[in-house]
Amino acid sequence: MDQILTALKSVVDTLGATVLLPIIIFVIGVVLGAKPGRAFRAGLTIGIAFIGINLVLGLMLTSLGEVAQAIVKNTGMQRDIVDVGWPSAAAIAFGSSVGLWVIPVGIIVNVVLLAARLTRTLNVDVWNFWHFAFVGSLVTAASGSLGYGLIAAALMAALSLMFADWTAKGVQRFYGVPGVSVPHLASAQIVPLAIVLNWIMDRIPGFNRIQLDTDTIQKRLGVFGEPIVLGLIIGLVLGAVAFYNLGDAGVAISKTLKTGVTLAASMLLLPRMVKILMEGLIPISEAAQAFVQTRAGDRELYVGLDSAILIGHPAAIASSLILVPIAIVLSLILPGNRVILFADLAVIPFLVAMAAPIVNGNVLRMVIIGTVTLVIGFYVGTSLSPLMTSAAKAANFAIPANATGITSVVDGFLYIPHLVIEAVTRFGIIGLILVGIVVLALIFGFRARPAPWELLAGADPDDVTGADALRSAPAE
Repeated sequence: MDQILTALKSVVDTLGATVLLPIIIFVIGVVLGAKPGRAFRAGLTIGIAFIGINLVLGLMLTSLGEVAQAIVKNTGMQRDIVDVGWPSAAAIAFGSSVGLWVIPVGIIVNVVLLAARLTRTLNVDVWNFWHFAFVGSLVTAASGSLGYGLIAAALMAALSLMFADWTAKGVQRFYGVPGVSVPHLASAQIVPLAIVLNWIMDRIPGFNRIQLDTDTIQKRLGVFGEPIVLGLIIGLVLGAVAFYNLGDAGVAISKTLKTGVTLAASMLLLPRMVKILMEGLIPISEAAQAFVQTRAGDRELYVGLDSAILIGHPAAIASSLILVPIAIVLSLILPGNRVILFADLAVIPFLVAMAAPIVNGNVLRMVIIGTVTLVIGFYVGTSLSPLMTSAAKAANFAIPANATGITSVVDGFLYIPHLVIEAVTRFGIIGLILVGIVVLALIFGFRARPAPWELLAGADPDDVTGADALRSAPAE
């Protein structure tokens, strides 16, 4: 059995998401009744779109990462827990004993919940099952039990489907991606915080009238409010802060200008790549709906995808860029924090994108919510570092020589793994049972309820014709 699982994991690692996803989409399309030719073209188009998204993301994250590292260097920050980045976290997760089993576990959980009509999401984002393995590997490190780790991974797979279903309508309408949901725990964990903080901000006189979405900014500032110009301006400011003391004025100016143009390009190109993705996804979504309607009446089926399809929105990018220097300042001033951010500063867009539908694209509110999320994350990262370091050593991951521990923003800063691990550490199997009860309660409790932001400004929860339906609604 281990040989089969090892071979399956090797296939996933070798092919990668951009090759594996088109194959999965093609197979699912044929199973759902799409013509093979149409399913093949849809899968290939989706694969090409993700290659495009990854290329643009790589360009943006490389530029932003250089800026962030320069700012960190300028501050002279020293901490003993090093942020090694999400690729390292994924390698640790997949390299753990739980990682060997996580793909069949994730698929089985999805199939069982679909068959039981407890989810509407068909999660094709197999590569990101590493998030479930990450939690499982830390539970195993905490408890010494592989069984506990596998149960925790299964519960995280179920929880991700709950979040995907619960946020689907808001995501579809705001981002203009009908038929899609996002079963991505690193992105979904901000949703409860965003709901609470948005509720509080709605009740602050004066502040509740400030609506700084990108459309409003563009109307007020004209050409200077257009997404590409905003990207240029924010990039120039970040570049100036990062490279002002290079010593060579020419190099500093060049790097600053390149940062500005790169971020402007990202603001333009990422939405274009998402449009290509939707061109490929629509035939599969239509086949899924036809398949379900012939067997289950009016039940909807969502295709679960990576949250990378969301971060091309101007509100997500703009708020994330503002949060980069905020994150660095927080790492300096928070008492008791031991984490130095390094590799994962550039993935902040993934943390805040799911807040956009809740706050109606209000960049100011997204920055505030993102700041609170990061504050929590620093303390979670400090707390979870010993377990992540232990799991890394068990997976033969090399710990940086200057660090006593490691972490990552994705997933080491997430409060959900922390709560699960606390439950297991304090109560053992009873803690896991309690987590399972909570997950099932959430699935049953939210299945028939509209999410709070779906009713924002009286919008029709079933109207998912595009992003403008919610973004253009007046603020409450």
